Amino acid sequence: MMDGMEMTGTPWLDQPVMLHSSRVATCSLTPEQCAYRNGHWRYWYEADHVYALGATYFFIAVIGVCCIGFWTQRFAPTSLRNKTWWRKVVATVRFLSYRHHDVALFRGRTPSLGIGLLLVVGAIFFLAMTLGPQPYYWPNTKTLSYGGSPPIATRAGWMALACLPFMIVLPTKANMIASLTGVSHERLIVFHNWVGWAMFALALVHTFPFIVYNIWKGDMVSEWNTSVVYWTGVVAIIAQAYLQVFSLRFIRDRFYEFFKATHYVAAIVFVVFFFIHCDFRLSSWDYFIATGVLYTLAFLYPQIRTYFEFGLRHRASFTMVSDTTLKVTIPVDTAWRPGQHMFLRFVHLGIHAFTAHPFTICSIPVTRSSTEKSKLVFYVHPRGGLTGRLAKVASQRPGFSVPVLLDGPYGGVQGRPLHTFDHILVVACGAGAGFSLPFVMDSLLRLRQGTRAETEKLLVKKIQVVIATRDTQLVQWYEEALMEFLEANGLEIPTENLDISIYQTSRTNSQDNSTSKSPTGSSEKLNETVQVSRHLPINVFLGRPDITKVIRDATLQTGHSVGIAGCGPQEMLKTVRDEAAAAQLRIVNSESGVREVYLHTEVFSW
Repeated sequence: MMDGMEMTGTPWLDQPVMLHSSRVATCSLTPEQCAYRNGHWRYWYEADHVYALGATYFFIAVIGVCCIGFWTQRFAPTSLRNKTWWRKVVATVRFLSYRHHDVALFRGRTPSLGIGLLLVVGAIFFLAMTLGPQPYYWPNTKTLSYGGSPPIATRAGWMALACLPFMIVLPTKANMIASLTGVSHERLIVFHNWVGWAMFALALVHTFPFIVYNIWKGDMVSEWNTSVVYWTGVVAIIAQAYLQVFSLRFIRDRFYEFFKATHYVAAIVFVVFFFIHCDFRLSSWDYFIATGVLYTLAFLYPQIRTYFEFGLRHRASFTMVSDTTLKVTIPVDTAWRPGQHMFLRFVHLGIHAFTAHPFTICSIPVTRSSTEKSKLVFYVHPRGGLTGRLAKVASQRPGFSVPVLLDGPYGGVQGRPLHTFDHILVVACGAGAGFSLPFVMDSLLRLRQGTRAETEKLLVKKIQVVIATRDTQLVQWYEEALMEFLEANGLEIPTENLDISIYQTSRTNSQDNSTSKSPTGSSEKLNETVQVSRHLPINVFLGRPDITKVIRDATLQTGHSVGIAGCGPQEMLKTVRDEAAAAQLRIVNSESGVREVYLHTEVFSW
């Protein structure tokens, strides 16, 4: 039980219900004892201002630093970007963002060095605020009482409460933090998870000192039987423990569907009982109000876009372009950027109509001068569930369509567009092959229009695409997609700027005698007589690409700027990030190589 409010055990909230409880306090101790009790780091009636607001200011400061860094880099003039010291600063920040480390003990990877640094700063802040002030417990005796709330429990509880708005808002698709920092919602999930762990740890530090105190006092059973505070707090922390434990990757991946189905239920239970537990103490409900307002705005924004910007009349048509690839096409009147994704909700598909699914956009919008509608195109690798059902129907009824609700676009390249770099390198594996298409299309279109009229005044010199796939029909539908785009925009077939390499990882030597392995084990190009591509500069190889060599060769070009985009399995992205990080170190150390390297990786790979 906390100081200043007495709970009767019958109503769930004290009566009369108010927004804030009173801060008026009396002290029957000696003047010296009262002065000690009312110290800045100990005074219960100002603890929300000292600890909850302090934690809030910490979060805002971190967001502010990230915001300043993002917008400074985005709007830096070309004259500044060309300075050596600026390139080294940017390369250092990118190195921290790209570099991860393997942890054999956990069979996984650490967060990037940049995220790790933020986590260390956060840990230092919360540990200092929790363990720094003294005392942890009041020096109470059987006849002397400074208060019923242990000071360490009080400050931990207020800081846990301050985490609530940030934890709830971070995973939403359209939130203010993403808008300010340029970090897309799917990348903020890691901070949602870590803020949740911080809040859970603080909640435990808040809980156990009360148990210790009441056992010492001898009224633990009485408090449990008569105080709503105790059992509502227990329910809240059990729900929170469930959310945090099931968010562990190895558990979440194993029981994902179950966790997804129960996640929101557990979250609602947690917030409701946490709300009752706080019982309008001081300014505690202000944090629930802030959470409600921010979450409501983040929830309403995509709903408003879905129903008022996109409307309810869009239809998605489905065609199987290969045995393992489903093409989804939606005519729209909107714009998007390469690398972005949309959330689709397919109507009239039973229970799937209630859930939105993210898909990476594999096309670009038409130019403003065109009278035709743009087409959202998605190349989907069916994996069972919704996509498996759609693929099955599409194979039986090519071109069938269903109503669809749109939400987006989200994500994509947040900094400079890739077409402003000298060398564009797109690496895609598996289901992420279609991810490369909009980057190629956008760059080819810019080449015809000429980017020298733009503020960046850079011209793409080379567009390099490396794709690894088991889909033996990928070359055919990939070429058809590009040829259709070239014809629709009146573009000539590129012969100098475009280099596409497709690696067939499912074929063996016995299947094709025209292909052999070199003594070094690297892949050799298929014989030209069996080349599937007949129009575009597409080279087909047998085996897996040496992604390390591909990226290293691209980033060792002296004086060039390289924009890299990657999509595929985690192991592939690990290699891409490591090589991009190594390139940043070469820039920092003024070694030979490119003057700038930028990396964008796609989280979704449908």
